[in-house]
Amino acid sequence: MKGKHILKVISNLITSLLFIVLLVTFFAVITMKASGGEANLFGYQLKTVLSGSMEPDIQTGSIIAIKETDDQRNFQKGDVITFQSNDMLITHRIIDVKNNGQQYITQGDANDAPDMDPVLSDSIVGVYKGFTIPYVGYVMNFANSSEGAALLLVLPGACLLLFSIVTIWRALRSIDQSKKNVGTDAK
Repeated sequence: MKGKHILKVISNLITSLLFIVLLVTFFAVITMKASGGEANLFGYQLKTVLSGSMEPDIQTGSIIAIKETDDQRNFQKGDVITFQSNDMLITHRIIDVKNNGQQYITQGDANDAPDMDPVLSDSIVGVYKGFTIPYVGYVMNFANSSEGAALLLVLPGACLLLFSIVTIWRALRSIDQSKKNVGTDAK
């Protein structure tokens, strides 16, 4: 009897966990799609790092948190900023400030030379705040694709459905077994 109770608790736990994963995934995918693929958490944008220019501090495939800023002229030498350049977002360190903060000279930590073009203050999206999670960026990029969004929604749902079918089948089998036992006891 104790074993059945433990199995029931485990079954309920797995069902709850699968349901929570499905809901979290659903809301994460919907939020990312609604915001144009940009995950936003407590005022921080989560960005995927696709190159090794900032290694070893920021590894390729990591996600980083950047704080959006309205004041693009308040950065100093050593700050790590994310800026728009030729339809790409780049995260590099400021190595020099020009024209009272209207232009910044940047360089990736792993690069041998500064970036070719100075960064105009209007191009700055935000500042890196030191929060990074290695390798999760690969998952975020996959989740932003059509195939990834579908898989991340369908897979937990299919697991929940399969687990529910197995649970219902076991319950029906248990009821049938109880009826057989009652019929045997009456004779």
